[in-house]
Amino acid sequence: MANENLLRAETKPGLDALGAADIGQSVTQLVDRAGEIILGKEHSVRLALACLIARGHLLIEDQPGVGKTTLAHLLARLLGLKYQRIQFTSDLLPADIIGVSIYDRDTGGFRFHPGPIFAQLILADEINRATPKTQSALLEAMEEEQVTVDGNSHSLDVPFFVVATQNPLQQIGTFPLPESQLDRFLMRLSLGYPDWRAERELLQGRDRRDMLRELDPAWDTHWLTTIQAKAREVYCSQPLVEYVQRILDFSRRSALFELGLSPRAGLGLLAAARAWAVMQGRNQVMPEDVQAVGPHVVGHRLRFSGGVDGLEGRSTGTYLFEAVEVP
Repeated sequence: MANENLLRAETKPGLDALGAADIGQSVTQLVDRAGEIILGKEHSVRLALACLIARGHLLIEDQPGVGKTTLAHLLARLLGLKYQRIQFTSDLLPADIIGVSIYDRDTGGFRFHPGPIFAQLILADEINRATPKTQSALLEAMEEEQVTVDGNSHSLDVPFFVVATQNPLQQIGTFPLPESQLDRFLMRLSLGYPDWRAERELLQGRDRRDMLRELDPAWDTHWLTTIQAKAREVYCSQPLVEYVQRILDFSRRSALFELGLSPRAGLGLLAAARAWAVMQGRNQVMPEDVQAVGPHVVGHRLRFSGGVDGLEGRSTGTYLFEAVEVP
């Protein structure tokens, strides 16, 4: 309790409270507008926005038809981002994503023709329907915000945000994402079915595609990149960092998990928690921020060991944050 009191009372450098409050109000307004299109999914919208503010990438795993594509398109419209959708299929090639160099007879050299990856928000739709070779075409882009073709590097637009959708692996024609690809996604979430009230409104309301076309941006690129920069200034106290370290350590020592969390996962957890805090209008990270984003940050990076009993229906992320106490 003493550490927790210290965490809450400690002086906080960096982002001032007034700036954080302004950001929190702006986020609330944006989420309210998003709720007019995607009904009953406010928490999912906030998580997706936190992932973007933390400068990560988002994996949405669910069955077709629950609004995964709509969420990606909605974010692009509300944030005023250049949007490209790439439909992943088994015959898609890396050059179809990145682009290709074509010989120009007039100049006697090769000219690079950029692919759809050169946008600010990329929807990689049904990413696990493509072969591993094509999936890997995204690795450099997601990690370094650039692509390399014929030995030449090409910078991507800023901000750069990949939203990938994934069908359940038991469905026909899917290729599981390797661990190295999964680790490039900061968060994974599932939208699920709408509740009864939201679905009734959806069935009786207007076509969501028509509503998206009429939607005006709520933010611009400058405001988004400003918030991303402010999120990195959000303060994390030493007890809070210790709490994150205890989470990482438990995942590595516990026999329940095949492999523990990497340092990259810890950095991602802190970045997502900072983004969540600033979205709440605060200028420091609290344990509840870590707990809010944590299961979505670590769930796709952890796997239960074989032969573990008594954990049916519980995700690895949920179990981990229940098992590790707040300092």
